[in-house]
Amino acid sequence: MTTLNTLRVNRFDFKYDQNGVSHDAMLQSIGLYGEKVVPMVKDMLG
Repeated sequence: MTTLNTLRVNRFDFKYDQNGVSHDAMLQSIGLYGEKVVPMVKDMLG
């Protein structure tokens, strides 16, 4: 059993702030998070 299952984690808030990151780069990062990371985590938690 993973820590996420043990703690019954069902939500992950992702927020960051970096000086010098363009709006376009931030949007790309958020898009990749939703397209790649979220599905991978959901698969791991299966």
